[in-house]
Amino acid sequence: MASIRLIVSLGSSFAAGPGIEPVADVAAMRSEKNYAHQLAERLGARLVDLTVSGATTANVLDTPQQTLGGITFPPQTDGIPRDADVVTITAGGNDLQFIGAMLYFSWLRADPGAPIVAMMGTEYSNGVPLPTEHAIERATDGLVTVIEKARVQAPKARVLLVDYLTVLDAGSASAVSFSQEELDQFRTIQNAIGRVFRDAATRTGAELIRASALSVEHALGSTEPWVQPFHQVLEQTGGSFHPNAEGMTAIAAQLEQVLSS
Repeated sequence: MASIRLIVSLGSSFAAGPGIEPVADVAAMRSEKNYAHQLAERLGARLVDLTVSGATTANVLDTPQQTLGGITFPPQTDGIPRDADVVTITAGGNDLQFIGAMLYFSWLRADPGAPIVAMMGTEYSNGVPLPTEHAIERATDGLVTVIEKARVQAPKARVLLVDYLTVLDAGSASAVSFSQEELDQFRTIQNAIGRVFRDAATRTGAELIRASALSVEHALGSTEPWVQPFHQVLEQTGGSFHPNAEGMTAIAAQLEQVLSS
């Protein structure tokens, strides 16, 4: 294996790691134990972690991201050092409103009068936002363009796509408050995200690390879930339905294996 000195991590919350202690950046909802941090520690490499919870592919690529706290993060690809050896990318789920919709419908069932329900309500007033073909293609185009820009910014880097851990499966009904119809709809969005990653990898030749397949037996409702349940505490709710520490460790171990091959 060639020496890996510098790793760059791009993406949204499934890369950043909200809800996992210790916290590296409060505004970005970024953990010191997300998969990129763990990978860098395993390899003895430096890390530039640019991930921000809530990021869309546009925020990774060319659109500044403003958080609810009023902090603005520049486009993530602008921060890629030219001498990066590895660039990891996990983004696209927010383009299809996956976690946001799950969070809204969970709060709607748990506490319909909560301020967060009113804040998010207009976005989901028509129900679960099932992805159209246009939305899936737009998310794929965004991810493809992120890969292409990463290669321009760091021409010698190995670019690795890391898709989403499996959050829901047929056995998740007991672990969530969704109706069966809603659960099926959320699984449809989850499948669409997987398609976005597969299609982006095919179109660019980027390597795809299928965290979704790695975690197929670790969805919510399993004996050892790799994602967090719904947190009905406002200060913790951002971690709902996101990777837990065990999930992040599993991804880091898989990445280490791939990079060692």
